[in-house]
Amino acid sequence: MPVHEGEEGHHETGIPLRRLLLVVGDPVMDVAAAPAGLDVRVDNVTILDPEDRTEAHAGDLVLLIGARGGAARRLVRALADQGATAVAVKTGGHAPPEEVLPAGSSPRTHRRAGKDEMAGLRAEAQDAGIALLAVRPEVRWDQLQSVCQNIVHDTRPSAPDELGEASGDLFSMAQTIARLTNGLVSIEDAASRVLAYSSGSEVDELRRLSVLGRRGPEPYLAVLREWGVFTKLRSGEEVVRIEEHPDLGIRRRLAIGIHAGSQPLGAIWVQEGSEPLSEHAEEALLGAARTTALHMIRQRTQTSAGLRLREDLLSSLLEERIDAAALADTVEVHADRGALVVGFSVASQAAADGEGDPSGEERLGPRDRPERELRLRQLIDLVSVHTAAYRRSSLVTELNGRVYVLLPDLVRGREGWLGVERSVLALTRKTVLAARSTLDLEVQAAVGSLVERLADVPASRAEADRVLDAMGRDLERGMSWEVATISDVRSKVLISETLAYLRDDPSLRDPRVSRLVEHDRSGGADLVHSLLVYLEAFGDARVAAERLHIHPNTLRYRVRRATSISGIDLGDPGERLFTQLQLLLELHGPA
Repeated sequence: MPVHEGEEGHHETGIPLRRLLLVVGDPVMDVAAAPAGLDVRVDNVTILDPEDRTEAHAGDLVLLIGARGGAARRLVRALADQGATAVAVKTGGHAPPEEVLPAGSSPRTHRRAGKDEMAGLRAEAQDAGIALLAVRPEVRWDQLQSVCQNIVHDTRPSAPDELGEASGDLFSMAQTIARLTNGLVSIEDAASRVLAYSSGSEVDELRRLSVLGRRGPEPYLAVLREWGVFTKLRSGEEVVRIEEHPDLGIRRRLAIGIHAGSQPLGAIWVQEGSEPLSEHAEEALLGAARTTALHMIRQRTQTSAGLRLREDLLSSLLEERIDAAALADTVEVHADRGALVVGFSVASQAAADGEGDPSGEERLGPRDRPERELRLRQLIDLVSVHTAAYRRSSLVTELNGRVYVLLPDLVRGREGWLGVERSVLALTRKTVLAARSTLDLEVQAAVGSLVERLADVPASRAEADRVLDAMGRDLERGMSWEVATISDVRSKVLISETLAYLRDDPSLRDPRVSRLVEHDRSGGADLVHSLLVYLEAFGDARVAAERLHIHPNTLRYRVRRATSISGIDLGDPGERLFTQLQLLLELHGPA
């Protein structure tokens, strides 16, 4: 038996029929009879064929297919006796083609017979005390069951430990979407319950009531249903625009359905505040809906199809702990198509100081780590939104403080791989710009080379890491790179890796350069920096002096002093090259 209010130690289960009808409702089905009112609760949705054994349970909404006349009335009575909450039947409002009409009848008489049959069913349901719903003839039973069952499922309470982490991810996602769209965001399930929402003022009456009640208010849901909003949200990945209606307390807003395949999971709503929505709000919503679907699946099922497994699998592939086949079999990407990795890094104080931990973790105190984790989670959400809009099969994960994106299933176009690489670079620049403007994070990104097999993805990731390392060292010297490929920074990558080799093996260093460095440190001179700038200017004293903001004669004097103290012969090309490398190591060193 269903649990009702007032029973000690219990809570009601299921969803009120009224609420189910508000979400599904017209143009799908209408109420034909409701002898116990519309607050009766639905806990399960089943399909019953007349040839099957009649079996129902308390709280069931039974979709009755194919029954006609007296047989249908008997089934309605039997379902009521077994405790079912409601039964749904197809209406007879549309006549079938004439070739399938009973002999001697016309479409008009058939429609009249259909109305008479519905009247008989209505009287039977009224007498039996069961709700009767009339379903439009064109509605498919399997689709109706999927939609209704999904709405009912979303009202079932989750265990606190399951809901806590996942809902926290959704609140982070809502805040990220709000920054990208410049609006006020709420994420709702298929039953219009508010799962998460962004902060902000300038709320309209619809948002205020939704957030306070943690679900869409019924009068507003009815209006949105009349406007066809829910039908559009369930139908696919269309961004729905709702114009401002001051008389109803509704500001302009955008909405998009969240789906898992053909199954609707909920919707994302973005209300416009005092400022207009951003130019790319609709594109951001598309990626957000695809990413949020994974969060909601994890919240609902906690199974291997969830978001964390995807993150773990990608991490394992990038670190070569699993092979490409294991990833391809699980997340349905093609192992024999092109792919590449994009890496994102937040510029840290550690990198700016030239220290060895690229994530900055070693420098963080206990109070700093939660803030860093929040920033990283926000960056993951933002990157996920943008890349999902670009390619549905994209995967995002985090390793050692860096965020990595795998873009699989890339196909060579008319320009070969050039067109693909250009589009990925454009996507990456847009993502970095969004991170800097909406999250206020100094983010850099490196696009690894495109590989033609999924198995070679670790090589693309390693190349992205080499580029990020070089970009971090450039940032320390005052050159700000936002997005780069190996071709952009190849020389810097090679030089920095050479310097790392020199640092790890002190026996390779020239003691004469070390002597000059020690002289500067003890005497407060600036010979090392002057000599390095002179060598970088190919020995052109005027160019080097201009960079140092000194007179050329002053620079020439410093160079002579440097060679005199150290004993270095600048006439030897090999000594010039090695001196320049070691001076770079002494002044900056690899991070």
